Order: sequence, then C-alpha cells, then structure tokens
Amino acid sequence: MKESNGKNSVEKPDQDQDLGLYFLELCRRKAKEELEDYDGDDDDDEKEESPSELNTINSSGGFVVVSTDKLSVKYTSVNLHGHDVGVIQANKVAPIKRLVYYFEIFVKDGGNKGQISIGFTSENFKMRRQPGWEANSCGYHGDDGFLYRGHGKGEAFGPTYTTGDIVGAGINYAAQEFFFTKNGQVVGKIYKDMKGPLFPTVAVHSQNEEVLVNFGKKPFTFDLKEFEAQERMKQQLKIEEIPVPPIASYGIVRSYLLHYGYEDTLNSFDEASRNTIPPIHITQENGSDDQETTYALNHRKALRQLIRDGEIDVAFGKLREWYPQIAEDNTSAMCFLLHCQKFIELVRVGALEEAVKYGRIELSSFFGSPVFEDLVQDCVALLAYERPLESAVGYLLKDSQREVVADTVNAMILSTNPNMKETKNCLHSNLERLLRQLTACCLERRSLSGEQGEAFQLQRVLSTDKRS
Repeated sequence: MKESNGKNSVEKPDQDQDLGLYFLELCRRKAKEELEDYDGDDDDDEKEESPSELNTINSSGGFVVVSTDKLSVKYTSVNLHGHDVGVIQANKVAPIKRLVYYFEIFVKDGGNKGQISIGFTSENFKMRRQPGWEANSCGYHGDDGFLYRGHGKGEAFGPTYTTGDIVGAGINYAAQEFFFTKNGQVVGKIYKDMKGPLFPTVAVHSQNEEVLVNFGKKPFTFDLKEFEAQERMKQQLKIEEIPVPPIASYGIVRSYLLHYGYEDTLNSFDEASRNTIPPIHITQENGSDDQETTYALNHRKALRQLIRDGEIDVAFGKLREWYPQIAEDNTSAMCFLLHCQKFIELVRVGALEEAVKYGRIELSSFFGSPVFEDLVQDCVALLAYERPLESAVGYLLKDSQREVVADTVNAMILSTNPNMKETKNCLHSNLERLLRQLTACCLERRSLSGEQGEAFQLQRVLSTDKRS
C-alpha cells in the first residue's frame, strides 16, 4: 500500500510540470520524517502534559487538608453552609488529543454525610461549590448517586458511594461523552456539552471525608484499555455497516494493481475473484476509462521489478529503448532519482570506490541546484558511515526508497499515454484517492470538535482489527 499521511501533504504538479518533482518532494518529506524518528522527536502538536497531582494553590483553602504528595484530600472543618465545600482541581487540564481521558478516587473515609463528588470543571469554576452546581461543570455525587450538570438540581444517574469504594470519571472524546465508574464498572454516560479546557476535580463536604486520587501513576481498577478497545470496535462496526457492493471494492483494488503495474498479482486476483464477483465490466460500472491504467502494463511491471531488485542500469537501458522521450533529459527529476538510486545500490553492496566514481560523473552536475542539492548531499553522506543503514540517512537504503523511484518511473510512463485525461491520474490510483478523501474528512471532523480526540493516523485506521 502506498503511503498516505494526514500530517503532511505534497503539492500536486501542474499539467506542464515535471511529474518527477512530485516524487522528489515525496523523498524530501520521507527524509524529514526519518530524521525526526532518528533524533527521537515526536510530533510537537501531539505532546500534552497530563494531570499528575492536586493543585494546592487553586483550591477552597481552609476547608481541606492536602497530603504532602498532593494526591490525598481531607475535609477537616465543620460544614455550616452550602458553599463550605472542600473542592480541588488537578494541576493540569485533562489532555484532549487521545481517545479517552480517565482518573479515579478511592474513598478512604465517607465522613459524616458522604457528600463526596468527582467530575470535571472549567478554569473559572468557583472553588467553593460542588462540581456540577455551577455552569461549565459536571459531577457525580456520592451521597445521592445523582449527576449534576451546571445547576443545583441533580438527575438520577448511578448508585451512591462511600467508604471503600473506588469511583472514576472520564471523557470519551470519540463519542463526546462523560462517563463515570464505580468499583471498575461503568455506571453511566452523559453527553459532553462543555467546551474548552476541563480540570479533573474532586470535592468533599462533611467532616472527616477523605479521598485518595489516582491520575494513572498506579493501575486503575477500571479496565481502561478494554474500554478503549471497545470504543474503537464501535467505530469500526459503524464503518462496516455502510453497504458497499462487492463490485465496487473489487474495482478499486483492481485499479490499484493496474495503476502500479502489479500484473502477476492482478492476474491472481482476477482468478480468485472469478467465481465470487458478478460478471459486470468494471469500466462500465464505475464510469472510468480502463485504457488509462492498462497502458504499457508489461513495461511498467518489468521496470518496477528491475528497480525493486536494484538493477538500475538495466532499468535505465529499457527506459531509453522504450520511452526515449522521458529518458533523454538527463537533468529531469526522474533521471536524477534513478542516478541517486544507482549510487545507493553501489553503497548497499559495499562498492564504495565505484560509488564515488559514479557520483563524480552522474551526481556532481546536480550540486548547486536548489532543487536537487539536499538529496544529493544525503546520498553522498552514506559514504561517511561505517554502518550507513543505522545512520540519519539510512532511509535511502530501505526498500521504501526503491518504491518511490519505481513509482516515479511508473507515473512518467503513464504520462506518455495519449488517452490520459488528466496528469494527476498518473500520480495516484483510485484507492489512494479514496484514502486521501478519508483522511481529509477525518481531519475536518476532528477540527470541528476542537481538535479533541486521537490524532488521525491512516496506518492505524487501516490496521484496526476487531480482535484488538
């Protein structure tokens, strides 16, 4: 499967632009991503701090005593008024760039009245009120089992809880729901109608009430991993409920194999599908022109295999014989990538002296060009390492680099087809266009939800399994 990614995009070439430049930019993007992996850098956009302790600065002060580890809170005063609540928030807001956020409390002592609550509150929440009694807050209360959402009137929700119970509160970003647990079991869910940053919050309201808070440093009583797996399964089942005619999926897969010249796999696919797919002509069914993807299938298959085997000289010779119009310009991006790949193959087999000689003849002319120079430098840098595969430029020695070069040649050959209606059809198969549309829709959906939930990763979506 060809690479597609929601984080980055590569500009499509104009009608008159060298198609090879598209793949040249693809190489640059791969180089950047590999370098980030080599340096151990993560995507800064997805880094978030998680709550780790209670915020002793922003609390209700004299009504509570917080332990030195800032993970335990006790109500020590005598409750005289409704606003004498011992409420305290976490030191950080709940992270939003994940599927689910969750924390728990252990009720060490239910105190005189068991007026304990757990939930989420906004930054400007009044720190003398129970979670749920004010706007932009939600709380599950132990004395009556009610859920409070933004006003003093609660609604029947779950069982009461007291000394010895473990109660949890979470946010399911995929479903946009709050959920609460008691002793490892979900007791209820409610729509998350609050926007903006939210703090995990606990409150105690009668003498001797004491709770211990677990922000994840210790294992939760609730099986959070199983809950997340079930949520992913629900999303997958929703997708699978969408009816797709067998002929449509068959045509999409078949067009992918045709586009990239996988003729042997295509023949096996057709043979295996002969008795299961209705005899409907694909081009008639989806309205596409098969001539665009069947063009030069044998040549494209042969050249792809040669490049994948590292036989660059032979591939160059075939190109010059079969398609001199795209091979005669030795300064084109396609020829540049082939020259680079020849240099890489020499390094791969340890023929360093021959690689140096080849580089001086074929790569030196590309030095000084802003279009090519950075990739030339990466290629030459392979010579500096005793174990180049383990280096920052080791990506060049991976099979994926051969595939990029093969895809470039494939696209350039397709571009010589007089029946090709649009240049962009040379770049991607119908399947890849569908995946790009999926990526765009998922990113737009996440944007509309305030970037809440897991960052979209196409590879994770494609590898989702019901058994996970």
